[in-house]
Amino acid sequence: MKLRRFDRYVLEEILPYLFSGLAVVILLLLLAALQTVIAPLLAKGAAPALVLRLVALQVPEAVSRGLPIALLFAAMLGLSRLSADAELKAAQSGGLPGTRLFWPVLALSLGVALVSFTVAETLVPRAKVQSLTVQQDIVLDNPRVLGLGQSGVVLQDALGRAISVERVGAGGHLEGLRIVTLRPGQSAHEVMTARRGTLRGNVLTLEDGVRLTYQDTRPVTVMRFESGTLPVQDLQASLTQGDSLLPIYKPLPELIASVRALRAQGISSPRDFTALQRKFAEPLAAVTMAFFAVSLSVYSFRNGLNIGLVWVLLLTFAYYATWSVFRVLGETGAVSAVLAAWTPTLMYLLAGLGLLWASARR
Repeated sequence: MKLRRFDRYVLEEILPYLFSGLAVVILLLLLAALQTVIAPLLAKGAAPALVLRLVALQVPEAVSRGLPIALLFAAMLGLSRLSADAELKAAQSGGLPGTRLFWPVLALSLGVALVSFTVAETLVPRAKVQSLTVQQDIVLDNPRVLGLGQSGVVLQDALGRAISVERVGAGGHLEGLRIVTLRPGQSAHEVMTARRGTLRGNVLTLEDGVRLTYQDTRPVTVMRFESGTLPVQDLQASLTQGDSLLPIYKPLPELIASVRALRAQGISSPRDFTALQRKFAEPLAAVTMAFFAVSLSVYSFRNGLNIGLVWVLLLTFAYYATWSVFRVLGETGAVSAVLAAWTPTLMYLLAGLGLLWASARR
């Protein structure tokens, strides 16, 4: 009964920090979105309801990725408070070894890892697909959100057409349009260019343009027009870089099938290979982080050290910084996918083992 009460007491100390840490992660996401998404879109006249929905759809990803980080923060802060208040010393005096801390914290970390993995596999892919739809609605509602003076905008629709825009002018008027109709595995079938255009709903109005059709690579017809309309279907537009459906956002069975197909064809795709490893490494980071937090608590208790809030924040930030660097290295092929995905996770496991070894020597 005493052991169960101790486990419950430790968890009651950590859980409030876990929830508050997760809330901070989500808040930081919203603050970042305020600067990079919300303010620019609202300034260009986007509908506030659509913008808020776009931001809300980023929350599942923040929860999935933020849970392991929040657990590290919570475990270190909660256990350091127990150590500072001599509660660990009291527990040890009552016959409980310092390593008894491992069981409740590791059990919590397994639950956090499972929740993180489940959210990443269920809510995140759905939210990413919906976010692309919301971006489409924002663009159709007000094309001006693509950016005044922005160049190199490319839109796509479900009919296999790529619509490139040289410049977006005042009032959402499009300049220097080029519409290319593609056929899978073949060259362009039709190319239209226009000096100006406007997008209203699912209709693109073109002015002062040329329409060329091709058979294989040879032009067949050339037609000039003063104005015309072009219906578009399921228009997709990414308002920020990286908002496409990256491999990491695919459900696990789909990603595994994609990776197997790439390897069978001898194609090297570091982004897909790294994404597959990250699917498992990032949720399991919660377990290694919890192991590190308990090891640090045992070490600090036996050495009479006090881990303050500043050190807790620095050690928490170390994971995010390492994760960011190795993710880029893995996706660009600079390091192997396994090394890129697992290094930030295993870093805390090795550090925890080192702390336990140092504690045992005292």
